[in-house]
Amino acid sequence: MKVEETIERNIVYYAKEDILVTVDQLSVFVENKPGKLVEALETLSESGVDLRALSLADTADFGILRIIADKPVRALKVMQDAGYLVKSTEVLPVAVGDKPGGLAAVLRVLADAGIDVEYTYAFVAHSRDRAYVILRVKDNAAAAKILTDNGITLLTGEDMYGM
Repeated sequence: MKVEETIERNIVYYAKEDILVTVDQLSVFVENKPGKLVEALETLSESGVDLRALSLADTADFGILRIIADKPVRALKVMQDAGYLVKSTEVLPVAVGDKPGGLAAVLRVLADAGIDVEYTYAFVAHSRDRAYVILRVKDNAAAAKILTDNGITLLTGEDMYGM
């Protein structure tokens, strides 16, 4: 299966306004040694890939670099071609009120619906009244429905990749 087919298969459309509410996050396994993180980032940069969001979790031996890129298909191919172990995962980009309790309010909606958040991380965008987070949940469709039903804004792929 081609890289493009793998990512295209992961794109999910929902009936409500027919908008794309998931984006592809790439998880790149990087050795936990000096210079390895910057090498991974330079690999992306040299191929013309720009990052929209990132998170790094580490263990003693390796780190997991989670990224949202403006060109996810290119990013996946470039990293695979460079020898990195890379996994593509659907995540939800969510706009939250940029005020105390903004994220807690979103997470409360999910918790009350019995939806567990596996992890989350924030990213910066140009907005005065909104902050943005990536949510990883087991059931994107259920989470997207409960969030939109409660008036919580989900970003589209165009929103995310075009930032």
